[in-house]
Amino acid sequence: MTDDLGDIRAIRIEDEMKVSYLDYAMSVIVARALPDVRDGLKPVQRRILYAMGEMGLSSTSSYRKCAAIVGEVLGKYHPHGDQAAYDTLVRLAQSFSMRYPLVDGQGNFGSVDGDGAAAMRYTEARLTAIAAEMLVDIDKDTVDFVDNYDGSHREPTVLPARLPNLLVNGSSGIAVGMATNIPPHHLGEVADATIALIDDPDLTSDDLCAHIKGPDFPTGGTIFRYEQQRNTITGQTERVDAIRQMYAHGKGRVVVRAQVAFEETRKERTAIIVTELPYQVNKAALIEKIADLVKDKKLEGIADLRDESDRDGMRIYIEVKQDANPHKVLNNLFKHTTMQSAFNLNMLALVDGQPQTLPLKSVIAHHIDWRRDVIRRRTEYDLGKARERAHILEGLKIALDNLDAVIRTIRESADVETARKNLMAGFGLTEIQAQAILDMRLARLAALERKKIEDEYLAVIQLIAELEDILANPGRVLAIIKDELTELKRKHAGERRTRVADDESREMTDEDLIADEDVVVTISRRGYIKRQPVATYRRQHRGGKGIIGHVTREEDAVDDLLVANTHDWALFFTNRGRVFSSKVHAIPDASRQAKGIPIINLPGVQVETGEVPKATIVIPGFEAGSYLMLATRNGTVKKTPLEQFERVRSSGIIAITLNEGDELAWVAVTSGEDDVLLATAHGKLARFHESEVRPMGRVAAGVIGIRLARAGDRVVSMAVAEPTADLLVLTETGYGKRVRLSEFRRKHRGGQGVMLIPLEGRKTGAVAAVQQVTETEEELLLISEQGQIVRTDVRTINRYSSGARGVIVMRLAEGDRVVGIAAFRAGLAEHRAIGENEAGDEEPAGGDGGPRG
Repeated sequence: MTDDLGDIRAIRIEDEMKVSYLDYAMSVIVARALPDVRDGLKPVQRRILYAMGEMGLSSTSSYRKCAAIVGEVLGKYHPHGDQAAYDTLVRLAQSFSMRYPLVDGQGNFGSVDGDGAAAMRYTEARLTAIAAEMLVDIDKDTVDFVDNYDGSHREPTVLPARLPNLLVNGSSGIAVGMATNIPPHHLGEVADATIALIDDPDLTSDDLCAHIKGPDFPTGGTIFRYEQQRNTITGQTERVDAIRQMYAHGKGRVVVRAQVAFEETRKERTAIIVTELPYQVNKAALIEKIADLVKDKKLEGIADLRDESDRDGMRIYIEVKQDANPHKVLNNLFKHTTMQSAFNLNMLALVDGQPQTLPLKSVIAHHIDWRRDVIRRRTEYDLGKARERAHILEGLKIALDNLDAVIRTIRESADVETARKNLMAGFGLTEIQAQAILDMRLARLAALERKKIEDEYLAVIQLIAELEDILANPGRVLAIIKDELTELKRKHAGERRTRVADDESREMTDEDLIADEDVVVTISRRGYIKRQPVATYRRQHRGGKGIIGHVTREEDAVDDLLVANTHDWALFFTNRGRVFSSKVHAIPDASRQAKGIPIINLPGVQVETGEVPKATIVIPGFEAGSYLMLATRNGTVKKTPLEQFERVRSSGIIAITLNEGDELAWVAVTSGEDDVLLATAHGKLARFHESEVRPMGRVAAGVIGIRLARAGDRVVSMAVAEPTADLLVLTETGYGKRVRLSEFRRKHRGGQGVMLIPLEGRKTGAVAAVQQVTETEEELLLISEQGQIVRTDVRTINRYSSGARGVIVMRLAEGDRVVGIAAFRAGLAEHRAIGENEAGDEEPAGGDGGPRG
């Protein structure tokens, strides 16, 4: 039997699998999964854009069915499945996937909820205006063309890509043994960085970060520049710039967080409103995840959850329960859901057909090199065309200069071929020139037409000189690149969407997301405390009736109110001379009608029976060199360094040792060089320099600050003097005035003080409060024992001398009396007041009215 099997070779199966697998791997890497560094596109994306350009689907043309586009792509360039090509077309059109979409879709192209696009027979598409920047000059021999899969058509190996697409739109793909994940960036920032690198090629990736702040995701959100990382060499934790580090190495990670806001509901609850999500987060899956966590009791404090997104934008509504801290709820949402996620960057792209991980500078440098090559080839093409035209125009000029002889030569020729040869022989013309003369219409022989030919020839000669100069001068090529980038930025950049936050720690704490907000803290005599936004109280003129700012319990009254920041420390000094501490944001945020909670329920406050917080201060920190000045009801004062109060146990620490029958009532922060003011209920004021009170330890008893001359008198205010301030004095019945502080000279401590305001028995009552104010920027909150509050401008209260009684500043209900004042800067709360149309908020007839805060 004859062996007809031909040439048979013995091959080890291991070698065959190795070769075949490597061939397959390189095919996936080069021809499917990874983008080219020059145009930032994968082959299927490139073929779709080129096919649409060939179909004439510009941004100004009519739409075409996506089925027709996919058919064109598959039939001519991409021998793969239609669904894969359509999925790519859909992604190029999704505004939530592409920072600058390259396809303008009409119809259902999917959503952030993970909904798929409609079938390709229902949708239509065309190129966007910015996609034209990818194809511009492709017909000028700027790129190489190769045969398609069956040799019937030619396709580009890369697009000219005036747009720096790899950075602008990013790319993601999984190859064999490697993957790329490049985030999108802002076109304006990339253009600025590219221009900077052209101007100074020695710039590093770190230098370029001065222009590129970080990724710019189409869905917005917030990324964090700094984070804490452990140094593998020293073993210590260091603060590093994650964005700069990522761009320097071409790989790294950034934390992306959803954009949220707090909103008050009609039920007097707080709602968390999510308006932006991290890149590539599925909104429907996120909401389902939150619902599952609430159901499994892994996420507490959420009362309601719904999706309120519409054509105006994204809106996820998360209502927080009445007794829950909304900041803690939000904190847990970031911890347990994709509302906070990490984007892992791996800047892997094809460079000359080989996959490379590229730092930021290399990506931009490759784009510059590519555009330099494109502009060179475009210029050479234009120069060739210009020379061809000049050659023809030179022939036409010869013909016009010898018009009669040319016409005679043509008429005497037997046929066109003979005429062409005769023209070439008789006038020294080339074949191309002779053919152009034969093709010239008789109308071109008119005088004006002859002038046009001469003008065109001069213009073409100038163009040739210009193009030759560009080719001879590399600096001009770079200038053209810069001009094109500047024009791209002007036309297409838009506003940045993703915010960049300088946050150095990604370890989540309850304080991470506390809003930096100015609030009013009110405290009752029985120790109930709450906080409210300053904007709760509208501005009024003096004499206004005000609104109810604090509802008190029976036999209770409002005793103090403070304007603070949510990130401040609150120090609570009790009547027994002890101190406790808490963060301001730990104080519950309550409505105007709420009574608050007992201070003893705050974390870190454990008072004893009969012990009541009497003095509260708020400070941003425990700065060395500052002191706390303490004053008692009987006029004793004491100065202690502030840093001694930095570490306060939950059981409290001693702040002052009190004499029998006395109680601590006032505390203020001093610098060591201040004057101290002490005011009494009987209208006396003492002013002395704090150097007369030496620094003492926490357990010291203090010295006499003001000597009370009459029985029943007591200290009602202590403050640190501000030389340019006025003293605002308010009596129990609502009389008040401003007095220049300069009217009160500094004296030694231990005296009885001088006249602050004359009192007239029941008409004025005793002095209720004394507050330093400045005229230019401050507003006031005046509060009564029954919880009535007036917000007014300082300038509505006139200045008087120390011997004047003043005027009615606050009108009170029967049996009510003034208990406190707080001053704050006018710009802190210019929002509409809460509940300003509710019963009881109206101003009295004939009152001053005034603007609302």
